Amino acid sequence: MVCPSAAPPAPTLRMWLGLGLFVLLCLGLGQALEKKVVKSKVGEKASLPCCYEIPHSESLQNYRVYWQKNTMEVVLAYSHGELIDSHTRYRNRTEMDPWNCTLWISPMEILDNGTYQCVVQHKSVVVCDEHVTLFVTADFSKPDITAEVTASSCESTEMVIICSSHGGFPKPKISVALNNESVEWNTSWVSESSLSPYNVTGTLVLNVTKDVNVTCSVEYDGFAKSTSLLLEKTNDCVVPPVLPPYNVIIASSIIVIIFILAIALAARYLPRHVCSHCRKPQDLVEEGTKEGMKPPVSPKVTSETSSV
Repeated sequence: MVCPSAAPPAPTLRMWLGLGLFVLLCLGLGQALEKKVVKSKVGEKASLPCCYEIPHSESLQNYRVYWQKNTMEVVLAYSHGELIDSHTRYRNRTEMDPWNCTLWISPMEILDNGTYQCVVQHKSVVVCDEHVTLFVTADFSKPDITAEVTASSCESTEMVIICSSHGGFPKPKISVALNNESVEWNTSWVSESSLSPYNVTGTLVLNVTKDVNVTCSVEYDGFAKSTSLLLEKTNDCVVPPVLPPYNVIIASSIIVIIFILAIALAARYLPRHVCSHCRKPQDLVEEGTKEGMKPPVSPKVTSETSSV
């Protein structure tokens, strides 16, 4: 006798309930993650959601709602619809929605950065307890680039490139690119505390052999600002004259000295021959005139002649 195979057991109610709870848990976690982080800028208005919405059949008078920061500072506290506590730093800057308990903070400050907790009680029973992280950002100034020439030659120009930005939050990343190619440089940050504005400066020593475009960028919490500057290589280079070798100078000097001595000796010791036919007619006439002007030579008279 062959027994028929048993059919698989049908899903039980417990299995369906477990599956339903798992789905609800996943949905709840998804909503919690979606509400977990809020970003805002200094001077703007931030909205921090709570995890509970009061039914329209009831009112805030039936609940206690606490908004606190870092479990230490009570931002707002409501009991039976009345404000019972508020931190001095948040006074006149906060308000709460009476139905979904959303907390509004305006204007934002850097010190508002941190984790907040919303707690809702109904008839002494906690019906909501959720943490919300608030990230506050402050815009940095547009980067300022300066270039100072420290040395220059015909081949290259050495420059010190300085890029600076200030007044922003959180701590930024500053980068530099030469003709759209990233390079490493020295970076320094200055801030009074972890919740104070930052001043950032980047320094780069660069040998410029040709025109180059420098781009400085400051990045912070998904935001970025940049500035570009064109560096031109200086062309006022004067090439010094190339002197001849030392041996050539000595040899040339000796040749010149010998040539001068030869001319001097030739002028002093060589005889001067002047031919008669080379003499000018005027010179001959002058010479004849001088001969005619000479007095005639009278014959000598002796004693013997006079006696005769």
